[in-house]
Amino acid sequence: MTKPALYFSFGHPEGSGAGLAARSGAAGRIERCDIYAFDEIDLDLYGALLISMHADQRFLAGRAERIERFLLEGGTVVANGHVAYPFLPGIGTARTLPHYGLDDLRILRLVEHPIWAGVSGEDLTFRRGVAGFYGRSWHELPPGALAINAVGAPDRVLDILHPVGRGRVLLHGGNDLWQFGGPGSTARLVPQFLEWLFTPESRP
Repeated sequence: MTKPALYFSFGHPEGSGAGLAARSGAAGRIERCDIYAFDEIDLDLYGALLISMHADQRFLAGRAERIERFLLEGGTVVANGHVAYPFLPGIGTARTLPHYGLDDLRILRLVEHPIWAGVSGEDLTFRRGVAGFYGRSWHELPPGALAINAVGAPDRVLDILHPVGRGRVLLHGGNDLWQFGGPGSTARLVPQFLEWLFTPESRP
């Protein structure tokens, strides 16, 4: 991807993406703007849109057609969190368990993918000994999409890669993907995400 990515802030000028643009390999390649400026943005200038779990989904749902057009023309959308107001083509609302135990929060790797290469499910499941930070809800898998990680059971898909036209949606149904790191294998996650984001579009 030769065009920069655009990270949407959400009332807070920094948000969880504050340090993302400064990461190795991303300097000068990620711009930030307030999400409510969406209608004035020329999306042709960007190769990817980065959407936090804290973003205003009701606002985005009103722009779903424009987001889909961006994807059809070859753009990438990386979205995080529980979808409550559908704004991505083919992605419905999030599902949760009313009651859950530890096994329901275990992260299961379904297929290998460059973003999660070398990142263990155990390190994703537990953060400082507590489970559930990486994700605890799931979304139905759209036809033709790739299920990468699940939570608790293989049919509860947490990380989805969904091709749309010439573009792609990466949905992580939990806390913002780019906030993860630490002394364990999750330290690989953000660098590998950025590498994937800025590689040629032919890469899955």
